[in-house]
Amino acid sequence: MALHARALYDFKSENPGEVSVCENEIVTLYCEQDIEGWLEGVNSRGERGLFPASYVEILKSPAPSYGGATDGYQSARYTNVPGAGYDPPYRAHITEENLSRATVGSFSSLSAAVQQQHQHEQTLSYQPSQGSDDDWDDDWDDASTVADDPASVGGGYPDYDGNGPSVGVNYTMSTSSMPRGSSAPQAKSSATVGRNLNRFSTFVKSGGEAFVLGEASGFVKDGDKICVVMGQYGPQWQENPYPFVCSIDDPTKQTKFKGMKSYMSYKLTPSHTQSQVNRRYKHFDWLYARLVEKFPVISVPHLPEKQATGRFEEDFISKRRKGLIWWMNHMTSHPVLARCDVFQHFLTCSSTDEKAWKQGKRKAEKDEMVGANFFLTISTPAAPLDLQDVESKIDGFKSFTKKMDDSVLQVSTTLSEFARKQVAGFKKEYQKVGQSFKILSQAFELDQQAFSAGLNHAIAYTADAYDAIGECFADQPRHDVDPVLDLLTLYQGHLANYPDIIHVQKGALTKVKESQKHAEEGKMERAQAEGIRDRCNIISFATLAEMQHFHQIRVRDFRAQMQHYLREQIGFFQKITGKLEEALQKYDSA
Repeated sequence: MALHARALYDFKSENPGEVSVCENEIVTLYCEQDIEGWLEGVNSRGERGLFPASYVEILKSPAPSYGGATDGYQSARYTNVPGAGYDPPYRAHITEENLSRATVGSFSSLSAAVQQQHQHEQTLSYQPSQGSDDDWDDDWDDASTVADDPASVGGGYPDYDGNGPSVGVNYTMSTSSMPRGSSAPQAKSSATVGRNLNRFSTFVKSGGEAFVLGEASGFVKDGDKICVVMGQYGPQWQENPYPFVCSIDDPTKQTKFKGMKSYMSYKLTPSHTQSQVNRRYKHFDWLYARLVEKFPVISVPHLPEKQATGRFEEDFISKRRKGLIWWMNHMTSHPVLARCDVFQHFLTCSSTDEKAWKQGKRKAEKDEMVGANFFLTISTPAAPLDLQDVESKIDGFKSFTKKMDDSVLQVSTTLSEFARKQVAGFKKEYQKVGQSFKILSQAFELDQQAFSAGLNHAIAYTADAYDAIGECFADQPRHDVDPVLDLLTLYQGHLANYPDIIHVQKGALTKVKESQKHAEEGKMERAQAEGIRDRCNIISFATLAEMQHFHQIRVRDFRAQMQHYLREQIGFFQKITGKLEEALQKYDSA
């Protein structure tokens, strides 16, 4: 007889291999025994996957069927596992035997054969990418893809593409709270919140899971503390008491190795030091990697795109500089990013002091306050948050960012097409009108009557006016449309960051719900459950503070940019009106 369970809470899948269930939904189980806090089964829609064991209660009596959904599970499958009828070398059935053979950093659905194939690769320990000081001056910014693929920065976390877990990473973590082979029914008084089976989820990679489960430890210096305070609209980052800006000027082409290698150098001038430093794009790239690795719940703005060819063309250099200016503006505007040590080292270390640069570089790459330890640096108000209210706000922000992402893409596409028409189509059409007036004036010049000379000159002037208007249309996008497109590109990067930030928060909330259920059933000490809730509270404060900062800079940026766009549009059409009025006046004396 098939095993069934009833869902106690809603669970929404956010990772490959998981399946969503709704409260009171009946699910079919493969096995009554949970594996590290997870069960495998099929929901009422015939979808197969994993869900938290604490979210369901097992039914001892038969449950109604759902139209054959459990009959072989013909249409049910994981996102990453084939359905029934296909028998690859490894199957998706989660068993305790499979789990005991798998490493901590792999899915338990892999068979022993697959594990043995990758065993020598998975013995490598994770360490942040540090690079070699000897290679620091190499021109590796051409081939590096850190800025283009945020998932590859820092420790080079493997991406999960649905075809099986990546290899080469072995996450070392304490498992003393859940000895292998133990289960909740056998030791109710020592039940713990299980870890995610998907060790490649953002919640796990960011260190959020380890922090929530109380596995983070480290000494936090006063200078490393990050404060969240309650503001008028809720939690927000404590303001930078010494705000500053940084200009980026004079991109120049430089060479080394007697001209064998060339690169672009940008002059940075922070307002709080007034000391100029020179930085290459690869220096920005290195900084970006460090920031993404260190701040899992902060949206680090994306750098302008790389380009393999044409790096020294004037248009590309100008476009990249504008993108870097926007990037720098968002960096200096962020209360946390602007004050972090690695960013200050980047801005203030002399371009000629190679020793000081390398010392700061090594210090940043050996920073221990990353991953789970980063959350130890966050100081929050004493009063805890209402986690139900937090979850509601997170869901609202998730919907907002999805809608904004769609609208930003639409505006970007529309304005790009509009600019293309101005540069090519409008210019061509206005100049065709001008050319037709010129031909007419040339025909009129065949008339040698003195009284027609004024009219001929006025028509010729009108032809020149329309030709000039065509040139104005071609030139205008760089004054109004291009700045808006640059802003939209920057925000597309921010919006691409938020799903991961939200996932960390959602993962923490899930652990709180599991711990509360264990505590209510007497399987976990109240103090332990409260500890998980307190640590989730810290992540919640940080996430809400980052959301608040995003809204503040969004209002600031879009207000200023829309004002600039409309002023440029008004000036543009006034310029065209002026040319037409000048042409009109020529006919008064014709």
